[in-house]
Amino acid sequence: MSATTTHSSPSGQGIRIDGLRKVYGKGDTAVVALKNASLQVQPGEVVGLVGPSGSGKSTLLKCLGAIIEPTCGHMELGGETIFDDGWKVRDLRALRRDRIGFVFQAPYLIPFLNVTDNVALLPMLAGVDNATARTRAHALLQALDVDHRAQAQPAQLSGGEQQRVAIARALVNRPPVILADEPTAPLDSERALGVARILHRMAQEWQTAIIVVTHDEKIIPTFRRIYHIRDGETHEETGLGVSVD
Repeated sequence: MSATTTHSSPSGQGIRIDGLRKVYGKGDTAVVALKNASLQVQPGEVVGLVGPSGSGKSTLLKCLGAIIEPTCGHMELGGETIFDDGWKVRDLRALRRDRIGFVFQAPYLIPFLNVTDNVALLPMLAGVDNATARTRAHALLQALDVDHRAQAQPAQLSGGEQQRVAIARALVNRPPVILADEPTAPLDSERALGVARILHRMAQEWQTAIIVVTHDEKIIPTFRRIYHIRDGETHEETGLGVSVD
């Protein structure tokens, strides 16, 4: 993956949310998880989302990923409105498959496929030929320093290795949007910064918009912009960032 080549992205306008609200339950038992969340991520940008436990970070990420339905508000992916006080996309499964890459705290690897097959499966499902899918998979496994485990089964990997394979899988389809929830939590400092480099390079090279939910102080300085979320509301902090090249 050349750092000097810029490709056009199908995302167009990145990520935008305005006035997003999520309430669980009703009446006296209602819990307001998101009160008034707004943010924007441009194509080619990696933005951090930080906040204490229970502040609404994971809820916001799940709303953006079309995993849970917001109560109200507005969301756009790639300039297309996907939610405006109701879903505007008929096939949410296709939206998640084709336009969003996910990295969760748990790797969720397929236990009966080896490492290469776990990473190469998504592009093959999207119509990419076997050789190209495997070439992409091996390039990412090498970049994440797990290529030596290419033929191993998930159960044979350490927790950190499993997470790096999961990150490779999220990146392999070159999606216009990547949503990452604590992607470096299991990794040491060197590996965590390596993942940050991959995310920043992928964002720039493929004009991908990336949001990273994190508590990891090792990678927070790599973000030029951070959204703090407190009591379900977002607050932007800019002028940050150090080189991770």
